[in-house]
Amino acid sequence: MTLASSVQAPSTALLTARNAVATSFAVNGAVFASLVSRLPDVRQRLDLSNGELGMLLLAMSVGSLVGLPLSGTLVGRLAASGAVRLGAVCDTLGLGVVALGVVSGEVWLAASGLALHGFGTGVWDVAMNVEAADVERRLGRTIMPRFHAGWSLGSISGAAVGIVVVGLGVPLLAHLWGVLVAALATAWVTAGRFLTVRHAGGGASDQHAAERRSTGWREPRTLAIGVMVLCFALVEGTANDWLTLGLIDGYDVPHWLGVAGFALFVAAMTTGRLLGPRLLDRAGRPAVLWGSALLAGVGAVVTVLGARLDGAGVAVAAALGIALWGLGAALGFPVGMSAAADDGARAAGRVAVVSTIGYGAFLAGPPLLGHLGDRIGTLEVLLAVTVLMVPASVTVLATRPARSPA
Repeated sequence: MTLASSVQAPSTALLTARNAVATSFAVNGAVFASLVSRLPDVRQRLDLSNGELGMLLLAMSVGSLVGLPLSGTLVGRLAASGAVRLGAVCDTLGLGVVALGVVSGEVWLAASGLALHGFGTGVWDVAMNVEAADVERRLGRTIMPRFHAGWSLGSISGAAVGIVVVGLGVPLLAHLWGVLVAALATAWVTAGRFLTVRHAGGGASDQHAAERRSTGWREPRTLAIGVMVLCFALVEGTANDWLTLGLIDGYDVPHWLGVAGFALFVAAMTTGRLLGPRLLDRAGRPAVLWGSALLAGVGAVVTVLGARLDGAGVAVAAALGIALWGLGAALGFPVGMSAAADDGARAAGRVAVVSTIGYGAFLAGPPLLGHLGDRIGTLEVLLAVTVLMVPASVTVLATRPARSPA
């Protein structure tokens, strides 16, 4: 499919924007992985069960779901660059508040920080995806999965730093506040290099933009894409929230090795996103996503059952399962964003709708999986991934390129 735009930007500005968007994705991923790498410390320092940790993480999801419905309006008023800056400020300051809450033993303060972090993540996520879709259309080729690969690379970096600082015994407060300063500075500078096109203007155009955003909630295709994204987001989110803890509890490995397992997941997901554009161009969105669902489901099963093996088979099964799971989780979210943005005039509104539905995974996932983990085990709860692939497989047909109106 040829992606076209009636607005031509200078090639240098377009390439600069492309690189800035990729950097924004990477920084966002690094911040998130930094928090994930410290979840075992959060659980221990606040003396939480899996279910209680899930309820604490719910604060982050609630914050995201407050920010997401506002994100389309914020992109329209501030442009994607301004919305990313606003999101980055809230995201990183929230991370710092979480650290203060954990070291002081105040659950309410940690929850407040997670809510602010979640709000910022939601706004930042939609804004950079809208900018990415705009850059993709102007370049005239499919690159959205590679932007999301940038997020994965950032996550790998954040997880790698997490492994090192945990191994060295660096205090949680110093680690997360260091991430805060570096991430906010980088995100602020790179957002200034985005394309300066506003997705909604002033006056009457504001009303038309609001109407376009609201109609997304009444479009069957947009809603189906949202359901598909929700399922794949849960598949990814399950690994984000529970893979490290599942490996620690189920395989009886040290903290740093649990983080290494999460890093392997992100590395596999990155590989899938880097290779994804070629596969998508050759086989089409539905076929690739069906294959992704199969890989994710099989990978989760192998990861869980690997703990029952003996000897070297344990490590092999765990690594293979995590790798398959990561490959399967790679393309659902970015393909959903591209599909929602097929019509450039309605991209901001539809991306906001799909993102809002998708982030429902982060609202429902942590508490449900946390309580289920208390009953069946932190490792065994990862099998939820296989169930999620059923509705995902049904809704992938909605990602077929939308037909232009006659």
